[in-house]
Formats: sequence, C-alpha cells, structure tokens
Amino acid sequence: MKTSFWIFVTLCLALTVFAAPSEKPKLVNWLDYTEALEKAKDSKKLVFVDLYADWCIPCRIMDANTYSDPTVASILNTRFISAKLDVDSQDTITCDGMRKTVQRCYFDVWKLSVLPAFVLIAPKGLSIMTIKDSFTAEEMKYLLYQILEKEKEWISK
Repeated sequence: MKTSFWIFVTLCLALTVFAAPSEKPKLVNWLDYTEALEKAKDSKKLVFVDLYADWCIPCRIMDANTYSDPTVASILNTRFISAKLDVDSQDTITCDGMRKTVQRCYFDVWKLSVLPAFVLIAPKGLSIMTIKDSFTAEEMKYLLYQILEKEKEWISK
C-alpha cells in the first residue's frame, strides 16, 4: 500500500511539473487581424501576421521562445503592426481585398498548408510574402531585419 501511494505522489508531482510549464509573459502587442489592418493604414507600417493553431506544437514553442525574446518583441512592437490569426477560425476577414474565412485565406489566397507560417501585409491590405517555417529568436531577428531593408519599397504596395 505504501509503495502505490508513493508512486501516486511521484506521478502527480511529475504531471504538475511537465504538464503545466510556466508561461513567459507575452511581450509582443498582438492585435486582432482586422484591427491591425486598420492601424496599418493610418501608421503606414507593414503588418506581420503570425498564423497559428491551438494544436500546433511548433507554434507554441515559438510563442514561448521566439516571441518572448525582448529584441524580437521590440522590433515587432515598434516597426510592425503585429497580429495573430488562428487558421482554424471560421471568422470572415479581408485578405488581398477578398472577404473569406480565415481558413480560406490561409489555403486559397496565401497558398499555405503548414504551420508555423507568417504573412507580411502592406498597409493597403495586400500580402507581400508568406513564410513557412519555425524560427528561433536569432533567426526571427535576422528575418525581421531583412524585411525592414525592403520596408520602403513594400510600404507603397
């Protein structure tokens, strides 16, 4: 009886430690997609859209490690308008001037089929590029700096 009790206690402790990892604070000021598009028109900034799904493990890892990096968050907060978009959502949004569900934008307009994925959108609402991959904080910083080198050219699109 004592052995099974200690096994139970050990199991409970293990589940507590591994099942509920402590979340880092969210540093990126993520906006609703529609709100981000509106704000981009006024601010003349590019929109960085993080596409995710609740079931996407690499998306969760990026939330925990990449987007919690202070430099990545600072770049996204100051130089971009950042939005998160759940690809499983049936909400209707405007993508490249068309009203479609998020899912249809993901598949039909942005031609994506994997996660994590990102869409870069010009202030006028047209997509500039899609990116399909998981990034470390260092890789994301490099990507964002590369995008910013083309910012002036893309702002006018």
